[in-house]
Amino acid sequence: MEIDDFQKFHDGIAGVMSFYGKSVSRFALDVWWTALRGFDLQAIVDAFNRHLANPDTGQFAPKPADIIRMLQGSTQDSALRAWAKVDQAVRRVGTYCDVIFDDGLIHRVIQDMGGWVSFGARSEDEWPFVAKEFENRYRGFSARGERPPYPATLIGLATAHNSRKGYPPETLVLIGNEQSARQVLRGGTDQPPLGLHRMRAGSGDCINEAFRIAGERRVSGGHGAG
Repeated sequence: MEIDDFQKFHDGIAGVMSFYGKSVSRFALDVWWTALRGFDLQAIVDAFNRHLANPDTGQFAPKPADIIRMLQGSTQDSALRAWAKVDQAVRRVGTYCDVIFDDGLIHRVIQDMGGWVSFGARSEDEWPFVAKEFENRYRGFSARGERPPYPATLIGLATAHNSRKGYPPETLVLIGNEQSARQVLRGGTDQPPLGLHRMRAGSGDCINEAFRIAGERRVSGGHGAG
C-alpha cells in the first residue's frame, strides 16, 4: 500500500471490527497497518471479504495473521494462473513471435528471468524449475503490492533477428484478455529495469577512483597494505 491508502485502510479496519461489535484502538490500527502495508489495498479488501464469507472462521473477528494467510493464498493462486498463461503461450505460440500478455507483471518477471526468447531454449527437464522460479518471483511482487516497470512487448526470436537486418517487427500476438493486453502495451516502457550510466573519462572516472582509493589504503596501512 501507499501512504495515501492509510486513511482508507484504517476506516476499513474500523468498519470490519464494528461488524463484529468490537472497537479498535489507535494502537491496534497501527499494528494492522504495519502487518499489511506491504500488500495491495484491493487485495486486502478481497482477503477480508473471503474471511467474512468463510463458513469455518467468518464468525470470528479476524486477526492480521488470518488476513495474511488469505493474502498469501491469493498471491499463490494468481502466480499459478499467470504461469498457466505463460506455459500455454510457450507451447502453443512459441517464442518466435512477439507476445503481449494481459498482465504487465508477467512481462516484468519474464524480463528478469532473461527474456521471452530464453524461455523457448529451456528443456522439458528444466521446465519445472522455470515454473517454480517464475511463481516465486511473481508472488514476491504481488505480496509486496509492487507494480514495477515492465517492457511493453516481449520480443520474440523473429523480431530480434529482423531488427539486426533492418526489417520491420513481426505481428504481435495478444495473450489472454485482448483489452487488458492492449492496456499492458500502452503502459509498458522501453527503458531497461536496471539503469546503467558510464562515468565520463577523466580524473573522476571509476578506474582512476579505484586507484586513488587503493593508494590511500596503502598509505594509511589499511586493508590490502603490503
